[in-house]
Amino acid sequence: MDQFEALNHTQWECKYHVIFISKCRRKVLYGELRRHLGEVLRRLASQRESRIEEGHLMPDHVHMMISIPPKYSVAQVVGYIKGKSAIHVARVYGERKRNFVGEHFWARGYFVSTVGRDEGVIREYIRRQEVEDKRLDQLNLL
Repeated sequence: MDQFEALNHTQWECKYHVIFISKCRRKVLYGELRRHLGEVLRRLASQRESRIEEGHLMPDHVHMMISIPPKYSVAQVVGYIKGKSAIHVARVYGERKRNFVGEHFWARGYFVSTVGRDEGVIREYIRRQEVEDKRLDQLNLL
């Protein structure tokens, strides 16, 4: 938590909690795609010298805590990850299912919040997100 990254003349710790959803909140992040997409997102982040510290793929959205160096903006990195992963999904899975519509896999926009000193709390929130969603779904059935 108190370990800093380093560039030539900079020491930094810039971590962000990022959430983005699939187009129309379609529940398409299941099975083979879900297993495969996590690795794709990590590889794309590393191409922008970023690192996904914690992540969880829900059926219709993605939670991640990502470490981004200060030479990149959050918008650059998240836009790159969303754009390239959508193209990858369209190429790999587009032939099998018609509802993967090319570069329009992710909805526009995203949520981002700085992590700061609440890193442990954010990590726990991301880990427990699926359990919490199921609990809320059960409450809505009543």
